Amino acid sequence: MSTKRSAVADPEAALPPQAGRGVRFLAVLDADSTLIQNEVIELLAEEVGSLPEVAAITVGAMRGDLDFADSLRARVATLAGLPVDRIPVIAERIRTTAGLETLIGRLHAHGSRIGVVSGGFHELLDPLAEVLGLDHVRANRLETADGRLTGGLSGPIIDAAAKAAALQEWADEDGVPLGRTIAIGDGANDLEMMAVAGLSVAFNAKPIVRRHADVVAGRVDLAGVLPLLGL
Repeated sequence: MSTKRSAVADPEAALPPQAGRGVRFLAVLDADSTLIQNEVIELLAEEVGSLPEVAAITVGAMRGDLDFADSLRARVATLAGLPVDRIPVIAERIRTTAGLETLIGRLHAHGSRIGVVSGGFHELLDPLAEVLGLDHVRANRLETADGRLTGGLSGPIIDAAAKAAALQEWADEDGVPLGRTIAIGDGANDLEMMAVAGLSVAFNAKPIVRRHADVVAGRVDLAGVLPLLGL
Protein backbone atom coordinates (compact mmCIF):
# COMPACT_ATOMS: atom_id res chain seq x y z
CA MET A 1 0.00 0.00 0.00
CA SER A 2 1.07 3.58 -0.58
CA THR A 3 -0.51 6.52 1.23
CA LYS A 4 -1.77 9.79 -0.26
CA ARG A 5 -2.44 11.86 2.89
CA SER A 6 -0.41 12.36 6.05
CA ALA A 7 -3.46 11.35 8.12
CA VAL A 8 -2.92 7.76 7.04
CA ALA A 9 0.87 7.74 6.96
CA ASP A 10 0.86 5.26 9.87
CA PRO A 11 -1.41 2.45 8.62
CA GLU A 12 -2.30 1.22 12.11
CA ALA A 13 -3.43 4.73 12.99
CA ALA A 14 -5.35 5.24 9.74
CA LEU A 15 -8.73 5.39 11.45
CA PRO A 16 -9.65 6.50 14.98
CA PRO A 17 -10.12 3.80 17.62
CA GLN A 18 -13.57 2.59 18.53
CA ALA A 19 -15.22 4.57 21.28
CA GLY A 20 -17.49 2.43 23.41
CA ARG A 21 -19.49 -0.51 22.22
CA GLY A 22 -21.11 -1.17 18.87
CA VAL A 23 -19.89 -1.82 15.35
CA ARG A 24 -16.18 -1.10 15.07
CA PHE A 25 -15.80 -0.35 11.35
CA LEU A 26 -17.97 -0.35 8.25
CA ALA A 27 -16.21 -1.31 5.02
CA VAL A 28 -18.03 -0.67 1.74
CA LEU A 29 -16.65 -2.18 -1.45
CA ASP A 30 -17.39 -1.72 -5.11
CA ALA A 31 -18.15 -5.04 -6.82
CA ASP A 32 -16.67 -5.31 -10.31
CA SER A 33 -12.86 -5.59 -10.25
CA THR A 34 -12.90 -5.04 -6.47
CA LEU A 35 -15.09 -7.52 -4.58
CA ILE A 36 -14.96 -9.77 -7.64
CA GLN A 37 -12.50 -10.16 -10.48
CA ASN A 38 -15.15 -9.89 -13.21
CA GLU A 39 -17.25 -7.17 -14.79
CA VAL A 40 -20.69 -8.73 -14.44
CA ILE A 41 -22.26 -6.89 -17.35
CA GLU A 42 -19.53 -8.30 -19.57
CA LEU A 43 -20.41 -11.81 -18.43
CA LEU A 44 -24.02 -11.14 -19.45
CA ALA A 45 -22.93 -9.55 -22.73
CA GLU A 46 -20.85 -12.60 -23.64
CA GLU A 47 -24.02 -14.65 -23.48
CA VAL A 48 -25.83 -12.48 -26.03
CA GLY A 49 -22.82 -11.63 -28.22
CA SER A 50 -22.61 -7.92 -27.39
CA LEU A 51 -19.32 -8.01 -25.46
CA PRO A 52 -17.22 -5.80 -27.79
CA GLU A 53 -19.82 -3.02 -27.68
CA VAL A 54 -20.30 -3.29 -23.92
CA ALA A 55 -16.58 -3.44 -23.16
CA ALA A 56 -15.90 -0.24 -25.10
CA ILE A 57 -18.65 1.63 -23.24
CA THR A 58 -17.44 0.27 -19.87
CA VAL A 59 -13.90 1.55 -20.38
CA GLY A 60 -15.11 5.06 -21.05
CA ALA A 61 -17.46 5.03 -18.06
CA MET A 62 -14.82 3.80 -15.62
CA ARG A 63 -12.38 6.47 -16.79
CA GLY A 64 -14.99 9.14 -16.17
CA ASP A 65 -15.22 10.05 -19.87
CA LEU A 66 -18.91 9.11 -20.11
CA ASP A 67 -21.95 9.79 -17.93
CA PHE A 68 -22.48 6.63 -15.88
CA ALA A 69 -26.28 6.49 -16.11
CA ASP A 70 -26.31 6.92 -19.87
CA SER A 71 -23.52 4.42 -20.36
CA LEU A 72 -25.27 1.89 -18.13
CA ARG A 73 -28.53 2.20 -20.05
CA ALA A 74 -26.63 1.78 -23.33
CA ARG A 75 -24.89 -1.36 -22.09
CA VAL A 76 -28.02 -2.90 -20.62
CA ALA A 77 -29.93 -2.26 -23.86
CA THR A 78 -27.61 -4.72 -25.59
CA LEU A 79 -28.80 -7.49 -23.24
CA ALA A 80 -32.40 -7.48 -24.48
CA GLY A 81 -33.75 -10.97 -25.01
CA LEU A 82 -31.46 -12.80 -22.60
CA PRO A 83 -33.47 -15.54 -20.84
CA VAL A 84 -33.70 -14.93 -17.11
CA ASP A 85 -33.00 -18.58 -16.37
CA ARG A 86 -29.52 -18.16 -17.84
CA ILE A 87 -28.51 -15.65 -15.14
CA PRO A 88 -27.74 -18.25 -12.41
CA VAL A 89 -25.62 -20.17 -14.91
CA ILE A 90 -23.72 -17.00 -15.83
CA ALA A 91 -23.27 -16.16 -12.14
CA GLU A 92 -21.31 -19.38 -11.66
CA ARG A 93 -18.49 -17.77 -13.65
CA ILE A 94 -18.00 -15.00 -11.08
CA ARG A 95 -14.66 -15.20 -9.28
CA THR A 96 -14.08 -13.40 -6.00
CA THR A 97 -10.91 -11.37 -5.45
CA ALA A 98 -7.98 -12.81 -3.52
CA GLY A 99 -8.17 -12.12 0.19
CA LEU A 100 -11.92 -11.38 0.24
CA GLU A 101 -12.87 -14.21 2.59
CA THR A 102 -10.04 -13.23 4.94
CA LEU A 103 -11.17 -9.60 4.92
CA ILE A 104 -14.79 -10.52 5.65
CA GLY A 105 -13.88 -13.01 8.34
CA ARG A 106 -11.49 -10.68 10.15
CA LEU A 107 -13.88 -7.73 10.02
CA HIS A 108 -16.73 -9.80 11.42
CA ALA A 109 -14.49 -11.33 14.08
CA HIS A 110 -13.64 -7.83 15.31
CA GLY A 111 -17.20 -6.51 15.42
CA SER A 112 -17.25 -4.78 12.05
CA ARG A 113 -19.58 -4.90 9.06
CA ILE A 114 -19.04 -5.05 5.33
CA GLY A 115 -21.21 -4.16 2.36
CA VAL A 116 -21.08 -4.00 -1.41
CA VAL A 117 -22.59 -1.21 -3.49
CA SER A 118 -22.42 -1.70 -7.21
CA GLY A 119 -23.30 -0.36 -10.61
CA GLY A 120 -23.87 -4.04 -11.40
CA PHE A 121 -26.99 -6.04 -10.72
CA HIS A 122 -28.82 -7.53 -7.75
CA GLU A 123 -29.69 -10.60 -9.80
CA LEU A 124 -26.04 -11.70 -9.78
CA LEU A 125 -24.79 -10.11 -6.57
CA ASP A 126 -27.52 -11.10 -4.10
CA PRO A 127 -26.77 -14.85 -4.16
CA LEU A 128 -23.03 -14.13 -3.85
CA ALA A 129 -23.56 -11.70 -0.97
CA GLU A 130 -25.59 -14.33 0.88
CA VAL A 131 -22.88 -16.97 0.45
CA LEU A 132 -20.16 -14.56 1.56
CA GLY A 133 -22.14 -13.30 4.55
CA LEU A 134 -22.11 -9.64 3.55
CA ASP A 135 -24.14 -7.33 5.76
CA HIS A 136 -25.32 -4.93 3.06
CA VAL A 137 -25.81 -5.06 -0.70
CA ARG A 138 -27.14 -2.50 -3.15
CA ALA A 139 -27.09 -2.62 -6.94
CA ASN A 140 -29.20 -2.03 -10.04
CA ARG A 141 -32.10 -4.27 -11.06
CA LEU A 142 -32.65 -5.64 -14.54
CA GLU A 143 -36.13 -5.27 -16.02
CA THR A 144 -37.76 -8.48 -17.22
CA ALA A 145 -40.85 -9.51 -19.15
CA ASP A 146 -42.01 -12.96 -20.17
CA GLY A 147 -38.90 -14.58 -18.73
CA ARG A 148 -36.41 -12.44 -20.64
CA LEU A 149 -34.48 -9.21 -20.10
CA THR A 150 -36.13 -6.24 -21.79
CA GLY A 151 -32.92 -4.26 -22.12
CA GLY A 152 -34.10 -1.80 -19.49
CA LEU A 153 -33.63 -1.22 -15.77
CA SER A 154 -36.11 -1.32 -12.91
CA GLY A 155 -35.82 1.23 -10.10
CA PRO A 156 -33.22 3.90 -9.39
CA ILE A 157 -29.78 3.73 -10.98
CA ILE A 158 -26.90 3.14 -8.60
CA ASP A 159 -24.51 5.85 -9.71
CA ALA A 160 -21.76 7.71 -7.86
CA ALA A 161 -24.19 9.73 -5.73
CA ALA A 162 -26.18 6.61 -4.85
CA LYS A 163 -23.02 4.83 -3.75
CA ALA A 164 -22.11 7.69 -1.41
CA ALA A 165 -25.66 7.72 -0.07
CA ALA A 166 -25.55 3.97 0.58
CA LEU A 167 -22.35 4.26 2.62
CA GLN A 168 -23.83 7.05 4.73
CA GLU A 169 -27.15 5.23 5.16
CA TRP A 170 -25.46 2.00 6.26
CA ALA A 171 -23.14 3.86 8.62
CA ASP A 172 -26.16 5.48 10.26
CA GLU A 173 -27.99 2.15 10.41
CA ASP A 174 -25.00 0.41 11.99
CA GLY A 175 -24.21 3.27 14.37
CA VAL A 176 -20.76 3.83 12.83
CA PRO A 177 -19.34 7.38 12.61
CA LEU A 178 -18.20 8.26 9.11
CA GLY A 179 -14.69 8.54 10.52
CA ARG A 180 -14.71 4.75 10.96
CA THR A 181 -15.94 3.91 7.47
CA ILE A 182 -13.76 2.58 4.66
CA ALA A 183 -14.60 2.85 0.95
CA ILE A 184 -12.75 0.55 -1.45
CA GLY A 185 -13.13 0.94 -5.20
CA ASP A 186 -11.50 1.12 -8.59
CA GLY A 187 -13.47 3.45 -10.89
CA ALA A 188 -14.70 7.01 -11.26
CA ASN A 189 -18.15 5.87 -10.07
CA ASP A 190 -16.59 5.19 -6.63
CA LEU A 191 -15.13 8.66 -6.05
CA GLU A 192 -18.12 10.20 -4.25
CA MET A 193 -18.39 7.41 -1.68
CA MET A 194 -14.62 7.52 -1.23
CA ALA A 195 -14.86 11.24 -0.56
CA VAL A 196 -17.33 10.82 2.32
CA ALA A 197 -15.62 7.80 3.92
CA GLY A 198 -13.15 8.08 6.75
CA LEU A 199 -10.59 6.18 4.66
CA SER A 200 -10.57 5.61 0.90
CA VAL A 201 -8.62 2.81 -0.75
CA ALA A 202 -7.90 2.67 -4.49
CA PHE A 203 -7.91 -1.03 -5.29
CA ASN A 204 -6.93 -2.34 -8.73
CA ALA A 205 -7.86 1.21 -9.67
CA LYS A 206 -7.99 3.54 -12.64
CA PRO A 207 -5.57 6.52 -12.60
CA ILE A 208 -8.27 9.05 -11.61
CA VAL A 209 -9.09 6.99 -8.50
CA ARG A 210 -5.45 6.49 -7.57
CA ARG A 211 -4.99 10.26 -7.64
CA HIS A 212 -7.83 10.93 -5.21
CA ALA A 213 -7.64 8.03 -2.76
CA ASP A 214 -6.06 8.16 0.69
CA VAL A 215 -4.34 4.83 0.10
CA VAL A 216 -3.37 3.04 -3.12
CA ALA A 217 -3.26 -0.76 -2.98
CA GLY A 218 -0.04 -2.12 -4.41
CA ARG A 219 -1.31 -5.64 -5.02
CA VAL A 220 -4.66 -7.21 -5.81
CA ASP A 221 -5.35 -8.84 -2.43
CA LEU A 222 -8.15 -7.50 -0.24
CA ALA A 223 -6.58 -8.89 2.92
CA GLY A 224 -4.00 -6.13 2.50
CA VAL A 225 -6.62 -3.64 3.73
CA LEU A 226 -6.65 -5.18 7.22
CA PRO A 227 -3.39 -3.59 8.48
CA LEU A 228 -4.89 -0.17 7.71
CA LEU A 229 -7.51 -0.94 10.35
CA GLY A 230 -5.09 -2.40 12.87
CA LEU A 231 -6.65 -5.86 12.40
